[in-house]
Formats: sequence, C-alpha cells, structure tokens
Amino acid sequence: MNTTLQVLIIIVSATLSIFLIVAILLIIKLIQVTQSLKRIAAKAEKIADSADAIGTFFRRTASPVALGRFITNIMDAVRKHNK
Repeated sequence: MNTTLQVLIIIVSATLSIFLIVAILLIIKLIQVTQSLKRIAAKAEKIADSADAIGTFFRRTASPVALGRFITNIMDAVRKHNK
C-alpha cells in the first residue's frame, strides 16, 4: 500500500469514529429529552384531570347553590314587600 493511501484510510477511520461518538452522544441526549417530555406530559395530564374534577365538582354544586340563592332572593323580596 502507498503511504498516501494509508494516511487517507487513517483520516477516514478517525473521522468516522468521531461521527460515531457524536451520534452516540446525540442519541443519549435524545433519549433523555424524550424521557423528560414524557414526565412533563404525565404531569400535564394529572393537572388536566384535576382541573376536570374541579369543574365537575362546581357543575354539581352550582345548581343547588343557585337554587338556594334564588329561594333566598325570593324570601328577601317577600320580606321587603311586607314591610
């Protein structure tokens, strides 16, 4: 083999090994980012579920509260009218 051919083979193999190391590091970072995104999505889902539960609670209690206020307003109006 020629010396120049050996030098070119060494340069190409070194370049490929550097690209391989960089690719491995990028894949590791990508895995870490996706795991972080999964945790964020899980937390967002928990928050959405609790917000939905709170909304359901207010929907269930809003009707009795509104009815109670309506009756109270009627009673107040009757009392004011009788005075």
